[in-house]
Amino acid sequence: MADKFHFKVPKIVVTNTLAPNAAASGPSPSRGVVLITTGALVQLEEDELISVLGHEFGHLRGRDPFWLYGLSALQYLLWFYVIFELFPTSSLILLLIYFWVLSTITYFIAKFFEARADLTSAIVIGQPNILANALEEIGFKRLLYERIPSYRIQEWVSFDPHPPIYFRVDRLRKFGAQTEIKHPLLQSARDVTRGFLNSL
Repeated sequence: MADKFHFKVPKIVVTNTLAPNAAASGPSPSRGVVLITTGALVQLEEDELISVLGHEFGHLRGRDPFWLYGLSALQYLLWFYVIFELFPTSSLILLLIYFWVLSTITYFIAKFFEARADLTSAIVIGQPNILANALEEIGFKRLLYERIPSYRIQEWVSFDPHPPIYFRVDRLRKFGAQTEIKHPLLQSARDVTRGFLNSL
């Protein structure tokens, strides 16, 4: 997989957790860490595991942990040095509203990066349907809740960097045999925004 992504094998951490999951961290591919749980190793088939790791390698390739950290830092700097100064502490309700709005926007933008990591795995590994299957296995409980329309909308505006699983699965199923997208992040931003608007 590292050869396909054209960088060295990052540090791999396996954590003894039953829940199937994986994550990536680090400022660059050369200083990246990929975490995978024993639950994922047990529950997922090998090709599913490869596609999930392709998603995490996609985060490292795009330096997403670095950009998301910067986005979060910018949110808190704006909160403390701009909004907190504009509105005194007596306006606690206004402060809470602004905090909620800023956090919602930050997490919504983070969904662009998650959607791009899906695209990267689909392009580089070449198995979008396999990744869709893995997401259904990992998030089957969440998928049940997403059948409820009100919960589905809540998923789009929640403090979670991941788009709803139903959206990610549908998008991967429709991906087909594409091998190149000129601007994966812009494409992902458009897809996520369209998915959110369609849920209203």
